[in-house]
Amino acid sequence: MKQLYRRNKSYASFRLHHKRISTICAAEIGPQIQQEDHVWVCTRKNFMQIQQTLIQKCAKQRAIMQGKSCHAQVIQFGLQTDASTSNMLINLYSKCGVVGYSRKVFDEMRVRSVVSWNTMIGTYTQNGNGEGALRFFARMLREGSEFSEFALSSVLCACASNVLAFESRQLHAFALKSAMELNAFVATALLDVYAKCRCVEDAFKVFASMPERSDVTWSSMMAGFVQNHLYEEALRLFQVAQRTDVEMNMFTISTVLSACASMAASIEGEQVQAIVCKAGFAANEHIASSLVDVYAKCGSIKQSYTVFSDAEKKNVILWNTMISGFARHARPLEAMILFEKMQQACFCPNEVTYVSILSACAHMGLAGKGRKYFSMMKEEHNLCPNVVHYSCMVDILGKTGQINEAKDLIENMPFEATSSMWGSLLASCRIFRNVEVAEIAARNLFVIEPNNAGNHVLLSNIYAANGRWEDVANSRKLLKSSEAKKERGKSWIQIKENVHSFMVGERTHPRIVEIYTRLDTLLEEMEEYGFRGHIEHDLHDVEDDYKRELLKHHSEKLAFTFGLLCLPSNAPIRIMKNLRICGDCHEFMKVASTVTRREIIVRDNNRFHHFKEGCCSCGEFW
Repeated sequence: MKQLYRRNKSYASFRLHHKRISTICAAEIGPQIQQEDHVWVCTRKNFMQIQQTLIQKCAKQRAIMQGKSCHAQVIQFGLQTDASTSNMLINLYSKCGVVGYSRKVFDEMRVRSVVSWNTMIGTYTQNGNGEGALRFFARMLREGSEFSEFALSSVLCACASNVLAFESRQLHAFALKSAMELNAFVATALLDVYAKCRCVEDAFKVFASMPERSDVTWSSMMAGFVQNHLYEEALRLFQVAQRTDVEMNMFTISTVLSACASMAASIEGEQVQAIVCKAGFAANEHIASSLVDVYAKCGSIKQSYTVFSDAEKKNVILWNTMISGFARHARPLEAMILFEKMQQACFCPNEVTYVSILSACAHMGLAGKGRKYFSMMKEEHNLCPNVVHYSCMVDILGKTGQINEAKDLIENMPFEATSSMWGSLLASCRIFRNVEVAEIAARNLFVIEPNNAGNHVLLSNIYAANGRWEDVANSRKLLKSSEAKKERGKSWIQIKENVHSFMVGERTHPRIVEIYTRLDTLLEEMEEYGFRGHIEHDLHDVEDDYKRELLKHHSEKLAFTFGLLCLPSNAPIRIMKNLRICGDCHEFMKVASTVTRREIIVRDNNRFHHFKEGCCSCGEFW
């Protein structure tokens, strides 16, 4: 059957607009055709092809209203019986997030193909309904429909997004039974779901068993290691991928940079940056953000800012990463200037931006600025403060000695208090020796974190600082009777490609005798500058000489001494630590930077300290 349409030059091209489509489709045979007009003869097949093209364009542009107009035309001309057209409509509504419409189109189909089932399962997966995808997959099997590797990989992705470990193992067994376990799509989805379910060993077994691996497979395995905090394994796998000439994509590079940032591996970060420049990825905003983060977490804030400045295009993530880097390095002025420049560049600050700028204020005790930014996010940018922003404000108030106000903020805020809030308040109580509020904070922490021994130790130290030795004994007795475990202090330093780790009173390092000898010599040199150890920072009820001996063997001092032995005289010494640096070690690093004429960078669990010529970047506020 043919239909004759009269079309004027004004309709010479189809545009994605439902009124234009309706006008064309409802046109009738007009009067005598003039010279500038022409006749378009449209068959049912041609019309269906045009509608399918329009539906695909609507799906690509997420144009729901125009898509509905196309759907209306499909129904008007009876094209809904065509399976391909219905599949495209399912995909259209899926991309627009209208799962109910997708399901309605599917249910009304007389004949469903494998693509119909795959598209519907993919719809549930893409819209975060993992259980719906699983139910649909089970229904497909019950109805005896054919299935493909795309359906299986899609439902595995649904399990990954919902962290469904048991169902994933069942699907793995099904893949083995169906001889699909070696298919690249299925195997990649399997290792991804195992990694997200914390079954990283199973993920690697799937990876190792694959006869062929794409760049996506390699990227997924590296991402799996990073997600499970196995950063060294991720870097080793990246090196293997390089040796086997695997094509590097931006996702792979971003994942490896994330591993470098988490380990503070500056040498590996520089090597990856060279690969980025060689591969032509330097212009990508996400890669630039990862590089900025790597150098900031490795203590190279100048290099971090250089990467930021050289980025041709900047997005909100890149601005936030740089502001966060300045905050971590106790550079509040630079963070606030960048905050203003970000808005001048027409980028609107978001929740993450305000977390970074409030953290910068907290690190330097800028209570007035902190209050200003906290109010600004509500009044100027219409952002509702979340629990992290309140946590920053508690930190700001606590560090500036406004302990009771910080406690009132916790008790009156519209959220349940988190462990980080009470922990920050407890740490502030240690600085200002406020035992009363410290006991309140500690009681809450014992409930929230019953297995964290650090809270018991901190309360014990507050008692000790106030000379309440009986309370110290009771606190330590309570710690022994509980199941809480204390995290041991550890410091590490990277020398060339090797990371050397030190514990308090380290004895196992192969050069430990040489380290202690050099440390004793250094302490003698430092005594000439008046440094004899700050024994008030050791809160054991013992003699002063024994306190000095205990403080002498702290892990960061050993790591620094090893750096003196191994690094060139003009190289900065970068030390990482898992706990907060103690007051004695802080004073030690200040004097040592003068005696050795070295720049010393220490990253503890809270921030960076840059020691140079007897001063620290924290301004004694930490």
